[in-house]
Amino acid sequence: MPGQRPTLMPVSLEDLVAYCDQRTRRTAYKDAPGACNGLQVANPGRVTRIGAAVDAGLFPFQQAVAAGVDFLIVHHGMYWDMPRPLTGPVYERISTLVRGNCALYSSHLPLDGHRTIGNNAILAHQLGLRPTRPFLVRDGEPIGCMAPSTLSRAALRRKLETLYPRVIAIEYGLPAPRAVAFCSGSGNSAVPELLPAGVDTLVTGELREEWFNRAQEEKLNLYLCGHYATEVHGVKALAAELAKKFKLPWEFIGTENPL
Repeated sequence: MPGQRPTLMPVSLEDLVAYCDQRTRRTAYKDAPGACNGLQVANPGRVTRIGAAVDAGLFPFQQAVAAGVDFLIVHHGMYWDMPRPLTGPVYERISTLVRGNCALYSSHLPLDGHRTIGNNAILAHQLGLRPTRPFLVRDGEPIGCMAPSTLSRAALRRKLETLYPRVIAIEYGLPAPRAVAFCSGSGNSAVPELLPAGVDTLVTGELREEWFNRAQEEKLNLYLCGHYATEVHGVKALAAELAKKFKLPWEFIGTENPL
């Protein structure tokens, strides 16, 4: 009938989770305890449609369930501030998933640092740059990356402005940076590591106000493209890869987050 979705052969939830765990190298990263990477909420065990979203939240959950998604991959999971009583918005989030038979899989630092499907690798490739060095190494695993560049500062800015709806450019570094560092999301921990790493230019999502003075004093180029906007890439890439391997449809659940 018109408007009905085709019947799809379901795939085992266990198989999807095992693939995601292996592909993201989930256990290699010592993330914040609240990240709780991996399967956060199960479903009855079968999956017919994959979704990808940046954030766990009531509205993306409602959108996913309405779209028929029963396996949702997110970058920011649900448990950063747990334990909390399962009341109010917390109850609404979880009950939306349970009623909708929608499993939730979260991947934070593994989907920042992955060398091919990670946010930072994809940020670099968007600009035509090839990462060759790790950046922001934590417990032996790189979260960001660095890439040699022949782009002028002006060309770098123009490219970013074609890719992202809002770019804040703080330009006190070299007019032709020799390399660019990438740190998706929050770059607050990245700025102090730029000069020791031999790079003066950073593409990130957001920064605290204090880094403007630091950029002036240390002669840095800082490009802020939005926390949300720089972290859509990894979940999309993992969902697309998973869908292709298991022959399932997938879609991105966007929330128009301007931050």
